[in-house]
Amino acid sequence: MKVLIVDDAPTVRSLVKTTLEAMGITVLGASNGKEALDVVKREAFALIISDINMPVMNGLDFLKAFRSFNRRTPFLVLTTESDPGKKEVAKRLGATGWIVKPFRPQDLSNVVRRFVR
Repeated sequence: MKVLIVDDAPTVRSLVKTTLEAMGITVLGASNGKEALDVVKREAFALIISDINMPVMNGLDFLKAFRSFNRRTPFLVLTTESDPGKKEVAKRLGATGWIVKPFRPQDLSNVVRRFVR
């Protein structure tokens, strides 16, 4: 089972990777939406976890582009953003869930378990 983590912060990608690998999940990373879009066009994932605020292509633009060809794969937004307006936009674009940074590894594991079995 593979998960893609999209975040411009290497420390966040590393923490997510460490947490999910402890669950037996293979994790690939991308530093922005454009990079992630290239990856998801080549490979299938059980779950996408993406930040919103990133350079080159932000998470909402990535979500919109991803949903144009993949409606099934769960998509979690992982962000410091707490604006209810952005949350609503993400939901409308097809986000499956929302996790606020900073997060506890156990909380991330619990959320991921609900989407990948």
